[in-house]
Amino acid sequence: MGTLVDRIARNRGYFAALVLCLLASATNPVSFLHAQNAAKVGEPSFEVASALGRSLYALPDDENVTTARKKLSADPKNVALVLALSKAEAGRRQYREAVATCTKGLSAAPQNADLYVERGHRELGLREFGTAMQDLKRATELAPNNLDAHYHLGLAHYFLGEFSAAAASFEAARALAKNNDSLIDCSNWLYVSLRRAGQEARANEALARITPEVKNTEPHLYFYLRLLHFYQGKLSEKEVLPPAPAKPDDVEAELSFNTVSYGVGNWHLYHHETPQAMSLFKEVVKGEAWNSWGFVGSEVELARVKK
Repeated sequence: MGTLVDRIARNRGYFAALVLCLLASATNPVSFLHAQNAAKVGEPSFEVASALGRSLYALPDDENVTTARKKLSADPKNVALVLALSKAEAGRRQYREAVATCTKGLSAAPQNADLYVERGHRELGLREFGTAMQDLKRATELAPNNLDAHYHLGLAHYFLGEFSAAAASFEAARALAKNNDSLIDCSNWLYVSLRRAGQEARANEALARITPEVKNTEPHLYFYLRLLHFYQGKLSEKEVLPPAPAKPDDVEAELSFNTVSYGVGNWHLYHHETPQAMSLFKEVVKGEAWNSWGFVGSEVELARVKK
């Protein structure tokens, strides 16, 4: 997944800064401009409005961003440095800045699949699913064997409610998996895409490769593996659900909570238990890790119900 931990800022001191969030608005040019520049001067900056009407904020620059920016400034056409800056910006939830960085990189390297994957990845976090899909389709055309391109294209389809197309992309990604971490990650999304597409038999077949011998190495994949065991009936809902984060700045606890709560809520959804699903999704979107897929998925489902 490139990895999902890469999408969550690791600075455990971010919450204190978040409560000082700017009252920026895209409808107010002055405050919006101030918000766009705020990351450079140590203030949280407005990044995107959620589908539920909540303002979501980026974190200010850290040493990784400033170092990556300086390196790229010295060698602006170096694709590896473009990608490094985009990922550093994304680590601070500066997704619009990351997209702009990739766009500038693509002007010098228009056939680079990795830049399309990176830009599409960040556009997903900005809830720009259609735009992300275009970039990620282009990436699969340029690099058919790029697992991340197929994986993130699957997410674009999934968040748009195109579940059969999502399953096809996750199946293509899983076919390229070379380790258990990728197998676990792709199998989770393949299974849920097939369930949402009403293809229960195929979904159950997708679980067959998750044998007792399959173990994760990347820590976050442990939660996806437990979800897969839940889908297999090896764990109960009570056993698989983690407790809500005890502290508002515990990013790792929130990440696991979002991942599993969304997965279990989604399970209730395709078992036609909508109230239970919505209850879990509402708990997820109370948090601050707005760029996690569990948060994005919960937000999308709640927004669909409101329409």
